[in-house]
Amino acid sequence: MKRYLVEFIGTFFLILTVVCTVTAGVGSFAPLAIGSVLMVMIYAGGHISGGHFNPAVTLGVFLRGKIGAADIPGYMIAQLAGGALAAFTGLFIAEATVGADYAVATGDFVGAGNMVPGLLAEFLGTFALVYVILNVATSKSTDGNSFYGLAIGFTVLACAYALGGVTGGAFNPAVALGVSLAGMQEFANIWVYLVANFLGGAVAAFVYRFVYNDDEA
Repeated sequence: MKRYLVEFIGTFFLILTVVCTVTAGVGSFAPLAIGSVLMVMIYAGGHISGGHFNPAVTLGVFLRGKIGAADIPGYMIAQLAGGALAAFTGLFIAEATVGADYAVATGDFVGAGNMVPGLLAEFLGTFALVYVILNVATSKSTDGNSFYGLAIGFTVLACAYALGGVTGGAFNPAVALGVSLAGMQEFANIWVYLVANFLGGAVAAFVYRFVYNDDEA
């Protein structure tokens, strides 16, 4: 239960930061805040739950063999619940601080004609994120390092800048749910994020298992 609570808290603050920075109209500074809050939440809770804060990461860590199947529902429910609560909390804060005219990015990123680029962008971003996490936070080769939070946070930062113009840069099913509930993305297109995110996480796990022998992993 403690692990699930940590996953709920970390995911909540990640998506809250996404919603609040976008509605506040901070523009290009949003990825800095998002990458930073992910980093600090990983440092705060990573030693308890692993600091997934992302159902695609949980899938990748499961396929890599670091958590059991029995843990998956608890992790994912906590993450999605944290994301949903953060969406509504973020909108409530936005209305109180910047008024009803807050600048929500309601653009349909993955609308007609943009679904294939959207799938590719979300797949690549999630693959990069899960690949980095598996290498810096679950590998014997990097066991006990002090930089894993920085590496993970900066991966999100870099991918948000590189790929965010295509999809908004979710790379996380919980983020996709949060921004959809907050009206920042068309809910009908959430499947693009879910398919690409879970596929990216799964492929990253298989690549990790291919690169490392069982005695090295």
